[in-house]
Amino acid sequence: MENVLYLNPYYFNMTSMQKPKIVVENVSKNYMVGDKKIEVLHNISFTVYEGEFISIVGPMGCGKTTLLNIISGIEKPSSGRVLIDGKEVRDVQKNMALIIQEIGIFPWMTVLENVEFGLKLRNIEKQKRLEIARNYLKLVKLDGFENYYPSQISGGMKQRVGIARAFAVDPEILLLDAPFEQLDAQTRWYLEDELKNIWSTYRKTAILATNNVQEAVYLSDRIIVLTKKPAKVKEVIEVNVPRNRTDPEFMALRVKIEELIESTGRG
Repeated sequence: MENVLYLNPYYFNMTSMQKPKIVVENVSKNYMVGDKKIEVLHNISFTVYEGEFISIVGPMGCGKTTLLNIISGIEKPSSGRVLIDGKEVRDVQKNMALIIQEIGIFPWMTVLENVEFGLKLRNIEKQKRLEIARNYLKLVKLDGFENYYPSQISGGMKQRVGIARAFAVDPEILLLDAPFEQLDAQTRWYLEDELKNIWSTYRKTAILATNNVQEAVYLSDRIIVLTKKPAKVKEVIEVNVPRNRTDPEFMALRVKIEELIESTGRG
């Protein structure tokens, strides 16, 4: 029992899971720049299980966003495939929500209207969507700000609106593309806590692409380390340390991963 204290409290034993949720299978991605072919991703494979939180880290510009776009169906791989629940992804997936670093809320809508937006697109009845939206605003501690406009709230609050909007549509999969990249450290830590608490309640399958290794260690069950471009999977690391940013084991794992990324960046 003593070792349990050092395990991620949200970690699932892979052998107890019913089936994989997302399978990335030999995915490569090339772009043509003039008459030159640029390879961004090379033969990437990994599996994400239902309810698992995975982070993707690697050198700056190695293709983390491109990989998320392929998983979501926004982009197509040059070769390989992505399977969700055993079915190949061929177009944009409706069972996903995406949170990005550019705060993508509508300035002409109130906080409440922004959270309602996805529910409205899904033709949820007005009273029901108001109830759902208010519930998620309460979860991210924005109750009382329903009638504010984005110009009247801080950047951190705007990202909390984005988190509430993403969870409100009840996605099966949550994709996060460096959502806290532009925030100060204190706000970032607060939002990491908020995200972790909401995720632990609803257990959505989540993939985070981030340049912040501390964030990855704090939030994830496993971390996929990519090499420099063309990105390959360098290593997959299980996170089995206390979720305390000042704990020696936590800091040691963070340093280990940072050194691994630095070494892959040097080639």
